[in-house]
Amino acid sequence: MAQADLLVRLLKSATNSDQQGFRRAAEELINEERLRGHRILSDRLAKAIQPDTIQVSRNLAQRIDQGNSRPKDLLYELAPDRGLDSLVLPEKISSQIRELVEEQHRFELLHAHNLSPRNRILLAGPPGNGKTSLAEALACELMYPLLVIRYETLVGSYLGETSNRLKQVLDYARTQRCVLFFDEFETLGKERGDTHETGEIKRVVSSLLLQMDELPDYVVVVAASNHPELLDRAVWRRFQLRIELPTPTRDQLGAFIESISRRTGINYGITAATLAKHLLGANFSDVEELCLSISRRAILEQRTDDAKKITQQKLEQWKARLNPTKTN
Repeated sequence: MAQADLLVRLLKSATNSDQQGFRRAAEELINEERLRGHRILSDRLAKAIQPDTIQVSRNLAQRIDQGNSRPKDLLYELAPDRGLDSLVLPEKISSQIRELVEEQHRFELLHAHNLSPRNRILLAGPPGNGKTSLAEALACELMYPLLVIRYETLVGSYLGETSNRLKQVLDYARTQRCVLFFDEFETLGKERGDTHETGEIKRVVSSLLLQMDELPDYVVVVAASNHPELLDRAVWRRFQLRIELPTPTRDQLGAFIESISRRTGINYGITAATLAKHLLGANFSDVEELCLSISRRAILEQRTDDAKKITQQKLEQWKARLNPTKTN
């Protein structure tokens, strides 16, 4: 049944207090979304209604996943819970990501005009500036599961082993709508012209390129690299979106610190703008760890209303860590 008809039935039954009709329409809607590969959305719908309907959606998931062998040792499967609004991004980057999300959500319209939504993104930049967080936020906005590649088990020591395992992962990804995340992508996508690399690595790169070309457009591939200069030139061409995440500006750090303060309910006693001035040049990851360190002490010492003294202490420790020679 068309989704529009299901939604009309759902609203009519709710308006007329028809609980049985509402349940049937809701179960059909959950089933349809599950069949379309929208696992995160179907789970959310299931949780929004009665407990026995949640069980129905789980049974549906078990039937649909039957026969799909998930390579558990080669990837992590996560349900993302932080959206784009939780990140501090330049407007240009945020706009690009939202355009891709819209393309994925309206894929049927694009297909009707013989077009495909974009589904391959390369994130580059120094570590700690939000590449992994952006991949999770994208999956959350799409309402797709996030599949994270595990290199410790993917990369093998025998001839052809890595390519075979890579094929297993991509075959599994094809069974559903998902975001497939390759962190430290230079591990797999190194320049084939590098004379220091072995023939096996070159074969892996060739296999990767071939399999990426064959992925359906509902599998969104996100690759992140701290060293994009090491990537093979042919790898670059596979990605429709190439985004660089630079070191955050003072204003971005201030907004980030303010968001952590609101989330934890801690008054740092020093304005976010002043803290950002002291921390300029740091990445989001390090700043978050500093703010959370202050928050923990403030909670334990019951100084959540004014943690100025703790903030000053932690800030001094931060500076000493960055300049250890000055403390000797």
